[in-house]
Amino acid sequence: MELKKIDNYRWELPKTGAMRVPGIIYATASMLKDQDQEEPLKQVANVATLPGIIKASLAMPDMHWGYGFPIGGVAAFDWESGVISPGGVGYDINCGVRLAGTSLVEKDVRPRLEELVNALFQNIPSGVGSTGSIKLSAAEEIKVLKQGAKWAVSQGFGTDSDIEHTEDNGCMPNADTDTISKRAMERGKNQLGTLGSGNHFVEIGVVETVYDQNAARIFGLFEGQVTLMLHSGSRGLGYQVCDDFLAAMAKHINKLDFDIPDRQLSCAMIQSKEGISYFNAMACAANYAWANRQILMHRAREVFSRSLGIGPNALAMNLVYDVCHNIAKKEVHIIDGEKRLTCVHRKGATRSFPPGSEALCDAYRSVGQPVIIPGDMGTASYVLVGTQKAMEETFGSTCHGAGRVLSRKAAKKACKGRSIQRELENKGILARWTGRSTLAEEMPDAYKDISEVVEVVHGAGISKKVAKLKPMAVLKG
Repeated sequence: MELKKIDNYRWELPKTGAMRVPGIIYATASMLKDQDQEEPLKQVANVATLPGIIKASLAMPDMHWGYGFPIGGVAAFDWESGVISPGGVGYDINCGVRLAGTSLVEKDVRPRLEELVNALFQNIPSGVGSTGSIKLSAAEEIKVLKQGAKWAVSQGFGTDSDIEHTEDNGCMPNADTDTISKRAMERGKNQLGTLGSGNHFVEIGVVETVYDQNAARIFGLFEGQVTLMLHSGSRGLGYQVCDDFLAAMAKHINKLDFDIPDRQLSCAMIQSKEGISYFNAMACAANYAWANRQILMHRAREVFSRSLGIGPNALAMNLVYDVCHNIAKKEVHIIDGEKRLTCVHRKGATRSFPPGSEALCDAYRSVGQPVIIPGDMGTASYVLVGTQKAMEETFGSTCHGAGRVLSRKAAKKACKGRSIQRELENKGILARWTGRSTLAEEMPDAYKDISEVVEVVHGAGISKKVAKLKPMAVLKG
């Protein structure tokens, strides 16, 4: 597809055919040379055909092919005249990342690293269909879906400070459990406090480089510091919510007065019964995910304390931030100089809100939102900070990770004859995993260069580098 260069980090996909707006892609020229980019670019164009879309169909530098929307896609729709699409959120609703700092430095942990990662592996259930020790009654599950991370804290899994440092305080208030199917509820009963499979992980890292001393200080980060990062979502419950509504909207779309170029873009007008039902069901799954990550971090705190023989106060494992990257949010944005109520879809994209944003907790309002960008398990991850330019250009959005360049099938083929575990150990990284093919599917070569991805969003000004983290140990599903 023909792209027009705007600058070194932005490209325009011109408005043609049924597109209502152009596409804007954040990438370097080298990223766009790959033939595999053709399919996600078509998806950018397809999203641009949907009613009520505002300004542009956007794609971040970690863009790759997804269901309907590209992963790395961002699209905002007018709240009154636009659509909402499950494909614009994804199957793992509120899949997200949280990062915690500690008082420890690498020399405190390295001698006992194997013991520590083994203990995390034993105490955090992972893998496809994994279940945990929390068995929810029907009444308690409803509370989880309505209260999110606050429910977890009320049960002793963490502190009020964790809530303050979580996007939206870990709860979307519009959750309506009457919109959730019995099958979804059943799948959620026994999976709270579990990691899941695939690219979900728990990672022990070290702050290798600080780029912005002021922001790092406010976030509680310093060079040499040991960190904990985890990536998980709404598990089987969120998957089922997406599946249920995709099936329903595939039928509903036939009743609407517009055509879609791809059935995977099945959607509903936001203000319709179907649209509101999905938005409220999605909120239930999002709240489940926030509760899940809250419990996972609390479990990790306990493991660190026990394994290292250090009390919680001395450990000081404090949450830096929890961000989600598969979500649709009701947000006010300035469009052509006027405030406008929108529904922003971020699929494999993360909020990047600037200093002064009312959505941020008091601690971060002076500097901007922490943005957590995990890489592959063999290289690095980054912490960035949100900017005003992101609010002006991308509805306050940035990338969410490295982005795949190889499918899971292709990754398994590419690593035949190699020992990914040994390659990681040679870099000083310990790995533990559950699925038989997990390490092969998630090998570093399967992902884009995280530093190049981050350089794009930093150079474009839609988020700014604060710190670089290197992995020490990783637990994969």
